[in-house]
Amino acid sequence: MRPAVEFVTVLILTAGLSACRGDAEGVPPPTDVSYDWLDPITVRVSWQKPIGNFKYKYKLIGGGTDERWTDQTSLRNFIAELLTENMTTGNWKYLIRTVKTCDNGTYESPEVSIIIKFPVPRAEVHDIKCLITRKIGMNCSWIPGNQPLKFSYRTLGISNVNHFRACKLLHSGPTRNGCYLEDVGVTDDICLLFKTQTGFSTSTFNIKPMIDPPELSVREGGDKLELSWTPLEDLENDIWIYTVCYNKCNHLVGCQDFTSKEMPMPVAYDNRCRYDFWYSVKTSKYYTPVFSDRSKVVSYGTNEPADETLTVVAIVLPIILSVCIFLSCYCFRRYSFVICPVIPDPSTIFKEMMMSGNKELKTTGTLYAPVPEAIESCRVDPVPKYMLKSSPAHARCEAFRPAGLALSAES
Repeated sequence: MRPAVEFVTVLILTAGLSACRGDAEGVPPPTDVSYDWLDPITVRVSWQKPIGNFKYKYKLIGGGTDERWTDQTSLRNFIAELLTENMTTGNWKYLIRTVKTCDNGTYESPEVSIIIKFPVPRAEVHDIKCLITRKIGMNCSWIPGNQPLKFSYRTLGISNVNHFRACKLLHSGPTRNGCYLEDVGVTDDICLLFKTQTGFSTSTFNIKPMIDPPELSVREGGDKLELSWTPLEDLENDIWIYTVCYNKCNHLVGCQDFTSKEMPMPVAYDNRCRYDFWYSVKTSKYYTPVFSDRSKVVSYGTNEPADETLTVVAIVLPIILSVCIFLSCYCFRRYSFVICPVIPDPSTIFKEMMMSGNKELKTTGTLYAPVPEAIESCRVDPVPKYMLKSSPAHARCEAFRPAGLALSAES
């Protein structure tokens, strides 16, 4: 008996030493990995433990996680809660590896993967909202798909496996159905389960608490507007972050964040403009995640007609000046001979006089031309000789007649 015990001890030590010889290939991976569903959101993954003193770690690929390896554990199984709202490819994938720590370092085995499939198809449901109300508590509502749905819920946690509660306070409307959840607080981590009447399809969601946007109060304070909101009594100890956007004179100014400790929020004010505000609210990262939808638009002030005198002057005056300049240039070119007549060069005038003598001066200008007067024509006829001889005056005229005239007469 004793030799057998010693043999087993030597075998275990040899296996452990072989795993610490220097590389990861000496560390055996998990074997016979399998899974089983404990309830519609809880799955258990298990595997066979390799021989030796090993630990294990695993991580979820996708599924809305940051894909980090978990801390090392000596257990050969783990339990996880998986929701269909985080299922992107129709299934989930886990990677598992064996870890061995030795004096000279830590060694890991190759990864072993396992694909986890949801046992039934997903049920069709849309726009799930869970609103915190003061009187009734949590009011969850949704838009059903193409067939009626059964609704139940439970608190997340391994201790609550299979502890789903049916809704007792159902309500319905034209487009949305809902349920008032009993004994559920704001800080409770709740899972919602939707099943078809036949149970063939199922969908699961993690609750995201919401509130109605608190009422906004706007008042004037000098040259600023002061924005404040009614306190949230059920969550008055939380620090809220308000995201406020607004228009000024129908133009978007922008959005800005501020906390409930900075209330009231100041906004520069122009009394000639109307201001339109809309906002949403959420808790800071150190508190239970609660948020609201976008609020309705809250308006303050009125838009006054803008003084357009300067605009009109800036548009009309340049047009008038341009027309005047154009007309001035046109008139100057058309009547330039009157405004700026051509003056002849004096040197040219004297040169023409010297070269041409008494010839008519040629100038480029227009000279004065006298109007011709009417001159009566005169006709001289020769007097016959018989008249000269018989006329006593002829003798007197003959003495004074030029020689040329006498000759022509005689001839």
